[in-house]
Amino acid sequence: MGLPLLAVACCALLAFVARPHCAEAAKARHFKWEISNIFWSPDCEEKVVIGINGQFPGPTIRARAGDTIHVELKNALHTEGVVIHWHGIRQIGTPWADGTAAISQCAINPEETFTYRFVVDKPGTYFYHGHYGMQRAAGLYGSLIVDVAEGEEEPFKYDGELNLLLSDWYHESIHTQMVMLSSKPFRWIGEPQSLLINGRGQYNCSMAAAHTPGATQCPATAVNRQCAPVVLPVLPNKTYRLRLASTTSLASLNLAIGNHKLTVVEADGNYVDPFAVDDIDLYSGDSYSVLLTTDQDPSSNYWVTVGVRGRLPKTPPALAVLNYRPNAASKLPSLAPPVTPAWDDYAHSKAFTYRIRARAGTPPPPATADRRIELLNTQNKMDGGIKWSINNASMVLPATPYLGSLKLGLNKSGLAAPAPAPDTFSHGYDLRSPPANPNTTAGPNVYALAHGATVDVVLQNANALAANVSEVHPWHLHGHDFWVLGYGEGGYRGDAADEARLNLRDPPLRNTVVIFPYGWTKIRFVADNPGVWAFHCHIEPHLHMGMGVVFAEAVDRVGEVPKEGMMCGATTSALINGGHL
Repeated sequence: MGLPLLAVACCALLAFVARPHCAEAAKARHFKWEISNIFWSPDCEEKVVIGINGQFPGPTIRARAGDTIHVELKNALHTEGVVIHWHGIRQIGTPWADGTAAISQCAINPEETFTYRFVVDKPGTYFYHGHYGMQRAAGLYGSLIVDVAEGEEEPFKYDGELNLLLSDWYHESIHTQMVMLSSKPFRWIGEPQSLLINGRGQYNCSMAAAHTPGATQCPATAVNRQCAPVVLPVLPNKTYRLRLASTTSLASLNLAIGNHKLTVVEADGNYVDPFAVDDIDLYSGDSYSVLLTTDQDPSSNYWVTVGVRGRLPKTPPALAVLNYRPNAASKLPSLAPPVTPAWDDYAHSKAFTYRIRARAGTPPPPATADRRIELLNTQNKMDGGIKWSINNASMVLPATPYLGSLKLGLNKSGLAAPAPAPDTFSHGYDLRSPPANPNTTAGPNVYALAHGATVDVVLQNANALAANVSEVHPWHLHGHDFWVLGYGEGGYRGDAADEARLNLRDPPLRNTVVIFPYGWTKIRFVADNPGVWAFHCHIEPHLHMGMGVVFAEAVDRVGEVPKEGMMCGATTSALINGGHL
């Protein structure tokens, strides 16, 4: 006889982690991983996923600020390369460990091993994921939690900790998805079948069917521990830190916990001025910490709801249970799950986003910028297919990683140098209509940034190919945090009205930021981390379709680069012939 479904989840629970009390010196933390395809049932439907050491999601890395992480990674995939990006880790002094294929390193070939070594320089909620092809959408991801350094304390108090890694899940393989996205004529991959909480979901049934007309109740017993619902055990009248991160391929999400307020205290590894909300939006690439106080009726359990935002939801919400001990984990909440705000209620989304401000003590941005780059996001056609473009160029990555080719000076030895990407676009472009000329071209989209320059980037959204459609795009910058200066509606003009919208007093530091439909977002960062860094939409199919740029910063100042990370493309012969990285 199977165990009760929620009891299985509780016995297998890894989400609850007691707050560490022991102090320890900064240290080197070593991990040995093997990446391979495995059979798994994330939503009770068995599929092939990319796992690490035979598990999905991958192992959680836990470290303290200042620690050095060593990950010896073997690629046991049979026919494809692999890399791991450490999302939110700035890789100061180690740009070769950023884990972006064709930018910071070569893909690790099957049966080869590569060792990532880097320092986690500041505390926060992070995660890691594949950054080659669409491997993130195949399940190659896991949590990376960095606690404060020895002798330091967080600027807020809590009694325990819960970690939720949110994702979406397709039943179609990523290889089929990539063929569809590249096909001529274009074939859209559709919406994901399930949403996952810590890698678990339920397809074609609901734990809360009694509150969901037309839904099928999930079985009372678990046939597979891999998709057992997540249960979050808590004690009454305590405060818990909920670490949240979204590694979705497509979906923007909203999370709420029945009858409980959430106080936002961290965003992307940076402290923010605390504020309370009923629910929280998470775009792909976002991470947050929120404080949850268990001050409700202790005789009840409560639903945790994760639903789709920003797209017409064809994927049902994911559910977990906040289990007030000593109640049984199998005791379903009596109240209906929180209802996710309407998918297109952007006023709700903006109201939350605009409240995020830096906590007192956060370094302020420079008062002015040395350079402004304006990036128009458009959907276009190219050679019978559909692409996403930036300033009318759809990003195509090279066979030779930029970090290697630029550091070796191969552009001076016959390798074509990337043409300078334009800093702006025609402001006569009609943002509210499908493009008059829908055609685009391929381009490297590389921007060379002067060392130490203060750079403003304006992300400008526009209408897609279909009329009255403008999508949400979360943009993620590698190698840096940036200040989010402000948001606006319509076209950015840079005039007094736009400047009045900017926040130079307490803008939050982030590494991922959203642009809303038909709007703009302005960020500022200092190009003080030599390397070659991706800046791209974090929606996996959009990046695959060309929605990104590359920032090359003072590559001549980069220290020694491991040769084993650059043995592909034109760098191979250069290194064999005595080239020095």
